[in-house]
This record gives sequence, C-alpha cells and structure tokens, in this order.
Amino acid sequence: MKPSITSVPQLYRNAMRWTEIASVLSKYGLANWMSRFNIDFISERLKSPDGEKLNSLTHPNRVRLAMTELGPTFIKFGQLLSTRPDLIGTEMANELSRLQSAAPADSFEKVKETIEAEQGDALEELFHEFDPIPIASASIGQAHRAKINVADHPAYAHLAGQGQSLIEVIVKVQHRGIERILEADLDILAGLAQLAERLDDFKNYQPSSVVRDLRQTMRRELDFAREQRNLIQFRAMFADDERVRIPQPLTALCSAKMLTMELIDGIPLKQFAKDQANEAPCDAIARRGAEVYLKMIFNHGFFHADPHPGNIMILPDDSIGLVDFGMVGRVSEDLRESIESMLVAIVNQDVTLLTSLIKRVGKCPYDLNEARLSNDIADFVGQYSTQAMGQFDMSGALNDFIDVVQRYQILLPSEVSLLIKVLVTLEGTGRLLSPNFSLMEIMKPFHRMMLMKRLSPVRQMRKMQRFYIGLEQLAETLPNKLTSILDQVQSGRFDVNLEHRRLGPSVNRLVVGLLTSALFLGSSLMLSFKVPPVLFGDGGWMGIRDLSLVGFLGLVASLMLGFRLVWAIRKSGNLDEAE
Repeated sequence: MKPSITSVPQLYRNAMRWTEIASVLSKYGLANWMSRFNIDFISERLKSPDGEKLNSLTHPNRVRLAMTELGPTFIKFGQLLSTRPDLIGTEMANELSRLQSAAPADSFEKVKETIEAEQGDALEELFHEFDPIPIASASIGQAHRAKINVADHPAYAHLAGQGQSLIEVIVKVQHRGIERILEADLDILAGLAQLAERLDDFKNYQPSSVVRDLRQTMRRELDFAREQRNLIQFRAMFADDERVRIPQPLTALCSAKMLTMELIDGIPLKQFAKDQANEAPCDAIARRGAEVYLKMIFNHGFFHADPHPGNIMILPDDSIGLVDFGMVGRVSEDLRESIESMLVAIVNQDVTLLTSLIKRVGKCPYDLNEARLSNDIADFVGQYSTQAMGQFDMSGALNDFIDVVQRYQILLPSEVSLLIKVLVTLEGTGRLLSPNFSLMEIMKPFHRMMLMKRLSPVRQMRKMQRFYIGLEQLAETLPNKLTSILDQVQSGRFDVNLEHRRLGPSVNRLVVGLLTSALFLGSSLMLSFKVPPVLFGDGGWMGIRDLSLVGFLGLVASLMLGFRLVWAIRKSGNLDEAE
C-alpha cells in the first residue's frame, strides 16, 4: 500500500530533489529499501542502479560517498550520525567522521552584499583590507582574511602587533540562500525518516529523532551569533590560563550571518607533529591539550566538541589555539557524575555498579537480557581494568563499550555519545603528537578531583537543597493528585490503560495453534464416521476403505499448519527459551 500524503506530508514536495536523492542512493546500492513503498516518481530510478564499480567498497564506504555527493545537508547529517555510534555502530561512525564539509565558495560580490546588508555600511568603510579569495569554504559559510584599523576599534587595540595600527581578523560569512536549501533538504530528510521508521531494519536507528536533532543543530549553526557567544564564554573560562588561546570576537562586526574574530596565526597541529624539529615539546603539548579538554568537560561541563587536528593550532610560545566553536557540547552535573561513576566502576572492576549505571543513563529496550549484558560488561571490565594506567587504551575501551551498548540496543543520550566521540578523537589527536600518549594517565588528577568533589560539604549541601525542594513540591502536589484519583474512583471514571508490546506474534501463533487443533480433531471425527464423499468404498486399497475425502484433506491441512507453526517457533526461539 502506498504511503498517503497525510502520513508523509513532505513526500511530494521538491520532487526533483527526491528523484536526485533516489538516483544517488540507487547508484551506491543503498535504495533497495525504498522500492518497498512503490512511490511512482522515484520507482523508475530504482530499477537499474549503476553500482558495478562500487562492488568492492564496504557498506559504510558507500554511505559516506553517497552523502558527500548529496551535498551540505546530507554531509551534516552524516557528521551528526558519526557522533551516535550507539545507534549506527563504531565502524559506520568512524567512516562518517571522515566526511568533510567542503562546498563551493560564493563569489566576492555575493559576500560583499551579505556583509553590507548585515552591517548597513560599505565593505570599504568596515575593513581596511579584505581578501576576496576565501581561505576555506564549508557547508554553511566561508572564511576570509581581513584587516581593520585600530583607530576604528580602539577596544581591540591589544589584538594588533606591537607598534602596528592594523588588526588581522578572520571573517566568516554565511553562504547566500543556504537557509532555504537546508530547509528543503531537511523536509526531505524528515520524509525519508518517516518512511524508514516503517521498516524494522531502520526502527532501532530512530531516524525521525535523529533528523529532529539535525534540524536543531543546523539552525544553531546557521546563527553565527551563537558561535560568537560560545567564543565569549570559552574565553571567560580560560581567562587566567596562558596555555590556551581562543579567538576574540569583534562584537561590532558580528551578526547572525557574519562573524568577525581575531586571527590566530599558528601551525596546524598535524603539520606541527610532522616537523621533526618540534619532536621535543610534543609530549608536553599533547599533555597540555588533554588537560585543557578534561578541564572543560569535568570542571565546566561545557566543551569544544570537535578536537580534530585541523581545529587545533600550536602558537610560537607553544600555547594551544582552538578555533571553530560552531559545535560545542554540554554535560549536566548529574550526567557528569554518572560518567565519573562509570570510570570509577571500571577502575574498581565493579561490574554490578557499571551495569546499573548504564541502565540508568541509557534508554533500555523492554526485553533487555540483563544476565547477558552483565556477562558482556564483566568481559569488558576484565579486559581493560588490568591494563596499566600508562598503557590504557582509552579509545579502544570507549569503542568496545559502545559496541556492547549497541548490541543490546541501549540508546545513550546524545550528550554522552558526543562526549565519547570527543574523548576518542582527543586520544587520537594526542597520539598524533606523542605515540606513548595515554589519556587515562592524564585523567588521574581529575579522578582524585572527582572523589574530592563528591565528598565536599558544598556538594552535599547542594544535593540536600535539591532534595528539599523536590520534597516540598511533592508535599504540595500529592494531596491534590490523591484527591483527584479518589474522586475518579468514586465516580466510576477511573481508567487503567494497559499497553501490550510484541504480543501480536504470540497471539497469532496461539490462534493458529487452536485452529490447527480444531481442524485436526474435526478431520479425525469425519474420518471415524466415514463422512461422504468417501474413497475406496468398494474394494479398498492397501486395507483402506471408506476414506472420507473431506476428513482426509482436513487432516493433511492440519498437519501442514502444525509443521508451519513448529517451524516458526524453532526459527524465533525454542519453547523452553525465554524471549
């Protein structure tokens, strides 16, 4: 049956884009599931996929290539999915993390029009110099070098070199019309998600929820004012730390569609690591960078969520410069404490505590096999708890942890998935500088700090305050709720709603079993009473006489149904096994 326009409201919008998407998915051998829906205007595109040259590629490779070909929105979608290995698995997440947000740059005329529309002044009056050639162009916008006069912006005079009158800046400008393009593609993705949720193969990925997260993320990235606020907040966090350099935004030249910030001119980390002359300070820089990120996570609960080598600069004084604060993560205090408890449980080999924390933090399926989960957690803890602190493989442990979580279809909060990705990327970046880098070893002081914070009187008082407030609210609302329930019971309006889950197959088997039994019994009676029409009524055949034809056919049908029922039970699980 075809999906109706009411159930998939975006299906017939942007028909040309739908057809293009279907063609690309078919090209990479990813559109077979769409053929089940018999959608007229894309069905022809699915009949002859041209994938002969792609047969040697793995499924994750083909997914990444298809998203790259489909453009900015799908690239962002893939990047978001790469932060959810609990949904798609570590292999697919690692492949999608290779997606690059490169995009064709707008012409200088369009950039100039955007800046002048945002600022209300001519470009020549705003900037002393403006390089018309962008230094980078991503899916949302592009970046240009520029210079401004100190006289025009005396508040930022400290950003200019000593004795210089010009301030070097980077100007990020949003692509013209990108908002309309993203909204159209997001509508299509929402339609695809609704289609995918009809199929058992995709239900566990929660496609509609992922698309909602993507829509929220994209809208945040479209607002450059949010990135400006992020820069200000991170600069305040590290105001007293000379080891870290974060660009200062020039507020007067910032808006929702453009962001002007100081230029941090350093060596990209990847290039720095390749330079043999810098071999000596590599260990110290790797440790310093890791400490900065751990401070963000465990002290502030607010962290730069994209620590790949391209976003980390090494400055001449060996301080660390961080750029691109469009993607940030937040971890609430309760969630941070749960993550800290997980790390403590791994170190102490406490399988029971770790299993309990996983079930509390994640969203578990109703049919979770807790015994098997505990066994797998015990294997995981046994494998990593015996490793020496200096040789502890943090990224391997986190990836194996995600594999266990995904195997049991436990959905982690998106914040936890993003944090795990950051820690894995952070250890990989650290080992780029120092092969012997161990993130767990650097976390030792933070481990002690966690324990001290848990025992601190301030924290205990804060918990007691929250408990008292919750208790006070309960005391205020409980009498009214109890009165309402008693009134409903007294008036006969009290209803209890029961929801059954996955009882359909069991009920179907029960009905088929009853019908099979009834058919077998009825057919046996018909055979016993020789209900006409009968076969072999005269001479008989091999001792068989007066065989009721209807009874015989009913007996054969009941045996076939019985065999089919037994086969279905064996296929899904033996009768003596718990589902």
